[in-house]
Amino acid sequence: MTGEVFALLTAICWTITALAFEAASKRVGSLTVNIIRLVFAFVFLSVLTFLLYGKFLPTDARLHQWIWLSLSGLIGFVLGDYFLFKSYTFISSRISMLVMTMVPPVTALFGFIFLHETMNFKEISGMLLVVSGIGVTVLSRNTDGNGFRFKHSSKGIFYAFLGALGQAFGLILSKYGMQDYNAFASTQIRTMTGIVGFAIVVTGMKKWGMVFETFTIRPAMKNILFGSVFGPFLGVSFSLLAVQHTQTGIASTIMALVPVLIIIPLIIIYKQKISLKEIAGAVISVLGTSLLFL
Repeated sequence: MTGEVFALLTAICWTITALAFEAASKRVGSLTVNIIRLVFAFVFLSVLTFLLYGKFLPTDARLHQWIWLSLSGLIGFVLGDYFLFKSYTFISSRISMLVMTMVPPVTALFGFIFLHETMNFKEISGMLLVVSGIGVTVLSRNTDGNGFRFKHSSKGIFYAFLGALGQAFGLILSKYGMQDYNAFASTQIRTMTGIVGFAIVVTGMKKWGMVFETFTIRPAMKNILFGSVFGPFLGVSFSLLAVQHTQTGIASTIMALVPVLIIIPLIIIYKQKISLKEIAGAVISVLGTSLLFL
């Protein structure tokens, strides 16, 4: 059960980091949060790998690891996380995390289309449940009773879906690239690539002034630092350990518990009112994810 335990730890870490990065993104923007938190994560990982293995950098990685984990970093971090964090500025982290339960179904669907993997009745039913759970939460009937409309920003939901696509491809590339290589060093490679990718984007958009200004905004920095520990440092490392010790689908299913786990702190700590319908939608979506691979 090693892989399953790490997958559950990943879900807990991602619940914490979603709340922290939502607060930071709304204050200073998703692009700034992304590059700063990856720099923090890289420092944490470098110190950890030095203490555990005597190496600051993954110099023992083979070319195979560098190529595929770098691609994973670009797709998972630069594309996936940029759009996920962007969605936080339009919709809450709870809704974004719910949309992210699309990761396992999307993975299965693309496996069917491009890899000619078979899909049985149970898996198709699971995909429909995931979509239904999301629909229950984000859709409501029009006032005239005809048709439905989004209860939340359609742009935010679209960005969250793009984030799900990036996460799905990033996870597949991570498993293929990592193989039996150290999970923390693998995360280092992904993080370095992510920093380079975001640095290019920040330069192209001429946003370095905002990045440096963020270091003077104490509340934002506090959330970024907190989220960096539980996100790209512990969370991502635990996710790689999870897929290294169990099937990718099983790991994805357990990690998809975030939309349910995040409800607890929102109610207890943030005193948010969440309807039974929204809770039911989150549970239905996670159950659908479970059907896909269990």
